[in-house]
Amino acid sequence: PMGSERTEMRKRQMPMTQETPGAAQAQHSTANRGSNACCFCWCCCCSCSCLTVRNQDEERARRTSHELQAEGIPNCEESPAPTLEEVNAWAQSFDKLMLTPAGRNAFREFLRTEFSEENMLFWMACEELKQESNKSVIEEKARLIYEDYISILSPKEVSLDSRVREVINRNMLEPSQHTFDDAQLQIYTLMHRDSYPRFMNSAIYKDLLQSLSEKSIEA
Repeated sequence: PMGSERTEMRKRQMPMTQETPGAAQAQHSTANRGSNACCFCWCCCCSCSCLTVRNQDEERARRTSHELQAEGIPNCEESPAPTLEEVNAWAQSFDKLMLTPAGRNAFREFLRTEFSEENMLFWMACEELKQESNKSVIEEKARLIYEDYISILSPKEVSLDSRVREVINRNMLEPSQHTFDDAQLQIYTLMHRDSYPRFMNSAIYKDLLQSLSEKSIEA
């Protein structure tokens, strides 16, 4: 019959790549599983591309944070090389050591070997805060000091007693240049009594003293 011949011709003219709705749905489902392998296929999780990208992003964020932190904390203060007289004076008192940038740099290098550099960094940050007069700058620097050295969540938290912490918390309601004065004095005293005697017997101090003595003899 003519009708059946026309139907047969139309079937032959249809594209060979045409798929049934069920096949298309199955292909779409398979594609979705492929793009979310870490969610649906446990055997692919370890090598999943999205997991790799996520790990790379986290590593990049940690590296950037570390670099920014390093940029914000200079390795040392700018200062001329200490003289033999200055280095000898450091042995006379802790105050004389802390009065000079060269003394603070040498002491800070020693503190770094004892993993207590945050004490010097906190003391220096407090000294810098005292030089500020702009209210908004004072508030911002006080907040940063609190987050970096006072907060119990900070890896650089300094050791303070509860009384001093209470004073700081009250002072933070209206930050000023003297918000951390009590804390700064307590850390200064801690460095004086605990770290300073060991510094005077350290290789860092003795090597510096010997080097300058030798140069003085040669001159």
